[in-house]
Amino acid sequence: MREVFVAGASTTAFGKYIDRPLRSLAEESVSGALADAGASPSHIEAAYFANAAAGLITGQEMIRGQTSLRATGLLGIPLVNVENACASGSTAFHLAWMAVASGWVDVAMAIGAEKLTHVDKSRTFDAFNGAVDLDEFDAATPGATRSRSLFMDLYARMARDYMARSDATVEDFARVAVKSHANAAGNPKAQYRKPITIEDVLASRTISDPLTLLMCSPIGDGAAALVLASDSGLQKLDADPVQVLAAVVLSASDDDGRGQEVVTRAANRAYAEAGIGPTDLDVVELHDAAAPAEVIVSEELGIAAPGKGAELLRSGETAIDGGIPINPSGGLLAKGHPIGATGCSQIVEIVDQLRGRCGARQVSDARIGLAENGGGWLRSGPAVATITILRRSRG
Repeated sequence: MREVFVAGASTTAFGKYIDRPLRSLAEESVSGALADAGASPSHIEAAYFANAAAGLITGQEMIRGQTSLRATGLLGIPLVNVENACASGSTAFHLAWMAVASGWVDVAMAIGAEKLTHVDKSRTFDAFNGAVDLDEFDAATPGATRSRSLFMDLYARMARDYMARSDATVEDFARVAVKSHANAAGNPKAQYRKPITIEDVLASRTISDPLTLLMCSPIGDGAAALVLASDSGLQKLDADPVQVLAAVVLSASDDDGRGQEVVTRAANRAYAEAGIGPTDLDVVELHDAAAPAEVIVSEELGIAAPGKGAELLRSGETAIDGGIPINPSGGLLAKGHPIGATGCSQIVEIVDQLRGRCGARQVSDARIGLAENGGGWLRSGPAVATITILRRSRG
């Protein structure tokens, strides 16, 4: 397999754009990534377009990428539509990485775009609810309605289970939200940029005990894109490259819940491919669709010892100026979570951190970064987990 580099990275601002079509968001991110790579559309030999919800939100199915990228100059090449729940964007990145690493193409592109806002909120909830095993849900909860996102009930159960086996408290989950919003204040692309307090978080309305509104990621829209290239591909571009050390996608297995969870299995594989361990990481973006996830996933990634995620958070080590900053972008909680775009946007943040261009939220001397993205829910946890590890290799 060949070495692969991220040559260009760009994201739109995340927010609620009720009158803005998905196409517009995708076009902005593609244009930005091409410019960042010093590339033109003619340089792109294959593209992977991630979207999870357009079929339910707008009715556009099957050719989502073709309809969204018509004005970008990317048609006429191999274009693959990718859907893998909330991990759609990072899965598209993985496929673009494989295309370049295998030698099939020298330059490829991954795009994630999502529009979740709709005047009828039930459409948005239906989109989220389609990422769980509905037969299993209906059998376990006969007569229950799906009038809101089922995910926050699942995250709430996960939070209660975690508190029962650790010393974590509801206040710790509030601390995650406070940190995320403080980080997002330095991110001009974040959906929410206003700092909050622990008291604000605890006083916000209960969504599913113990989760309050400010512990839950918001509904929003956005897009992100990345240009990937081989060493020979870089010769055609004017790029500031960041090396891809590992790009792993795994699905949940029947053994998850009785041994290593899918996130841990994916992380261990990625560490082995990259030739590093969790102590080598300088910055992490992880999938915090609800605040407890940051604490729990920090353990699954091996950053914190089992049962010690809350302790790591309290120590300040996961702050921007700490030893292992987590979610300097603001994470899903404050940057936003347009599900098909999330995975790509996490990788964009890591690329920007390693290039040293994050301004007020810049992590000092960041050389190696990891992005963890989860998707869907199967039995007791994510249905899919992706891990991407990047290293600043030049300049």
